[in-house]
Amino acid sequence: MRLVLLLTALAAPFAFATPASSCGEHKLKERIVPPRGWTLHGPAPADHIIRLRIGLPQPNFPELERHLYAVSDPDSERYGQHFSKEEVDALVAPHPESVSRVDSWLASHGFNAEDIERSSAGDWATVRVPVRVAEKMLNTKYSVWKHAASGDYLVRTTSYSVPEEVHSHIDVIQPTTMFGRFKASKSTVHSFEPESAAAAVLKNAVVSTGAARTIDNPNGGPPVDASCNTTITVNCLKQLYNAVGVTAKPAKGNQIGLTGYLEQFANEADLQQFYADQVPAALNTSFKFISVKGGLNDQNISEAGAEANLDVQFAFGISFPTPGTFYSTAGRPPFIPDVGTPTDTNEPYTDWLDFVLSHPNPPQSISTSYGDDEQTVPRDFAVRACKGFAQLGLRGVSLMFSSGDGGVGDGDPDPATQQCFTNDGRNATRFIPGFPASCPFVTAVGGTTRIPEFGIGFSGGGFSDYFSRPSYQNKAVGKFLAGLPKGTYKGLFNPRGRAIPDVSAQSNRFRIFLSGRPVLIGGTSASSPAFAGFVALLNDVRLAKGKKPLGFLNPLLYSKAVSGFNDITTGNNPGCGTPGFNATKGWDAITGLGTPNFGKLVKLVT
Repeated sequence: MRLVLLLTALAAPFAFATPASSCGEHKLKERIVPPRGWTLHGPAPADHIIRLRIGLPQPNFPELERHLYAVSDPDSERYGQHFSKEEVDALVAPHPESVSRVDSWLASHGFNAEDIERSSAGDWATVRVPVRVAEKMLNTKYSVWKHAASGDYLVRTTSYSVPEEVHSHIDVIQPTTMFGRFKASKSTVHSFEPESAAAAVLKNAVVSTGAARTIDNPNGGPPVDASCNTTITVNCLKQLYNAVGVTAKPAKGNQIGLTGYLEQFANEADLQQFYADQVPAALNTSFKFISVKGGLNDQNISEAGAEANLDVQFAFGISFPTPGTFYSTAGRPPFIPDVGTPTDTNEPYTDWLDFVLSHPNPPQSISTSYGDDEQTVPRDFAVRACKGFAQLGLRGVSLMFSSGDGGVGDGDPDPATQQCFTNDGRNATRFIPGFPASCPFVTAVGGTTRIPEFGIGFSGGGFSDYFSRPSYQNKAVGKFLAGLPKGTYKGLFNPRGRAIPDVSAQSNRFRIFLSGRPVLIGGTSASSPAFAGFVALLNDVRLAKGKKPLGFLNPLLYSKAVSGFNDITTGNNPGCGTPGFNATKGWDAITGLGTPNFGKLVKLVT
């Protein structure tokens, strides 16, 4: 019945002009200044193939957002009443007139209906097109651009236009002005080292001298093993976050998912070694692998991905035996000028979004450890991707993203070389928030370290320049800002922006297995899958009691569940030649609301 009502509402007539003709004057859609670090290499080959993604307007998205907050607010009578795939598709579907006009425009350039790939809701249309045709369609010129630091190449333009009669029927077209790299250096893996001799010496010293083997738990739970101050394991996290002895049932279809990009895959042999080491009950179990757009699953152990192994081992280790899914999405941005005309790739997280939105039952808890500097992602594109995350939230999915490893800046530890400048041609000094963490419809996870915990210096935090502060943050973030000394970092951040992170978790010296050997790894890429594992455990308890999954978390976290977090009050996240923000009582721009106390949270959410 709810779907029928939605479809009826969406059928209301729109006021449009006469049907589009096959040609017309072009009107500028977007123009950018090339981001810092990119230089013009040469003209793009005319036959180079681009998968051109055209985003059609979603006229009823405000209605979707209203429903999202209603089903995510624990004080609402509609809390937990998530929508089906079909209901969400109806809310974001473009008006038929927009579809008709865009189709006519594409037809004028030789595209038939069978040439157009459409998203589940019809709000994206994708065509494969050679550069010479794309340039005519968009009245632009594509070039090959080189990234100085990495040597990567991209085929992009700095502006594009569309005929005036379709201008209002298109939100965004990419790849055009999108220079975001979404590279391994931005996957938020902060450190990578063999398990140190120092850690082994400390373990042996504890055994041989009879030194204290446990640390009082500052979070009120049972004691924490002393080794957790040098090496983080699944048991360490369960001890510290008050979840000792907690094992999923699992109940009523509960699932957890992880996304992998940039040719990363998780090695099953490494996972078995990890389970033998830390979760013996999980031995000989695995996870479901799903390839998106040709994503890899190469099980050559020497080629395993550090990021993918970290995510899989800890998220699935914490939430075992909750069924886990690993999505491997193909797509590497670089274009190689010397190999003919290879197919260009799209921004991979929207390929994943298209895929997961097309399926009726995605996992209820999903973590992603990748991102870009917000300013390298065109605003129109960021807004559309963020709306895709909102669709998943309305369907009952909790999305976690790492907040980034640059503190308030770009992650360069040398203040003399940090590049904290705007990409708008002014080169003004500015803090650099990350995206998708800055999207208000996801949960951004920052990082802590040691016991007692403090905010780790690389924990990404700050304020979005694209998205305004959502109402669920007003009280907590307003208090933080009011406590800053007057004039602190004036002009370096947007105090009205969506604030990150929302929460945090341990993020340093995680013991994983990679290519058959134990190593220590860290970053907010460790925090996010670990936090997602605990969310999956909370969903398990809720589903076992006949309740709905948590879905979009943030309205709950900032209200009813705020007392379920361990407040972190020390640490800072330097960057851009500044000390960054300090951890403080309540929410702060390095650790958010703090780290989870599962024992308290499970009572608050069930």
